[in-house]
Amino acid sequence: MHIWVDADACPAVIKDILYRAAQRWERHLTLVANQMLRTPPSPWLHAVQVPRGFDVADDYIVQRAVAGDLVITADIPLAAQVLAGQALVLSPRGERLDTGSIGERLAMRDMMEELRSAGIDTGGPPPFSQSDRREFANALDRLLAGQARAAKA
Repeated sequence: MHIWVDADACPAVIKDILYRAAQRWERHLTLVANQMLRTPPSPWLHAVQVPRGFDVADDYIVQRAVAGDLVITADIPLAAQVLAGQALVLSPRGERLDTGSIGERLAMRDMMEELRSAGIDTGGPPPFSQSDRREFANALDRLLAGQARAAKA
């Protein structure tokens, strides 16, 4: 399992959790962003800078993620694309997205986009909290532990 991170919008505290988990579980982790990123020195951690442009980082991840890989993203269209390729998806808030829930999430995203384009202030996501960080760390640990058990079986 390779871990791919849609890193442009990923909170720094989540990246730190991912760095430690990748090293502990010995999983390759690649951060993909349109800006230069630095990672701690480790053979498990990689950063890729893609050119600026609409969905360039997303396209890079979609082209490389394979079935069983894990993608960390809050981008619902990206999540839908990698789920179609049988990758696993975890949001930075610790929510596991799957083929059963992604359709509803896409519909909600589209509806909110229509409201915003009509001039309606829909607000945004709540500020990232300590409980979000904890939820993510717990969800990531459960997922990686489950993968490790499945590999041993």
